[in-house]
Amino acid sequence: MDEPAPIPTPTYLTIDDFKKVEIKIGEILSVEQIEGSDKLLKLRVNFGDHERQVLSGIKAYFPEVQVLVGKKCPFVTNLAPRMMMGLESQAMILAAGGGETPFALFETAGAPGDRIK
Repeated sequence: MDEPAPIPTPTYLTIDDFKKVEIKIGEILSVEQIEGSDKLLKLRVNFGDHERQVLSGIKAYFPEVQVLVGKKCPFVTNLAPRMMMGLESQAMILAAGGGETPFALFETAGAPGDRIK
């Protein structure tokens, strides 16, 4: 009988590291499919006092992408911008699951721009 695989040791963050992560509620204003991409969607997101472009690999979970418009979800807003498919992503939406696990967005009733603590 094979022994179970050892449990990997996680890379721990300190509480001070975690406090650096800025999570804010954003309201999705528009969604566009990105030509040539099977995974990415381009979201326009309202953060209260400004809007940002966010690219997210969630296309497979939303056959009707317009259902995302109006949803309020948490986003990490202090990541360095990242170029994908020639477009800049200026935040990252938080979600759970994917692959074999059911996919879910974390929807909230908070106001755009509210910080999650």
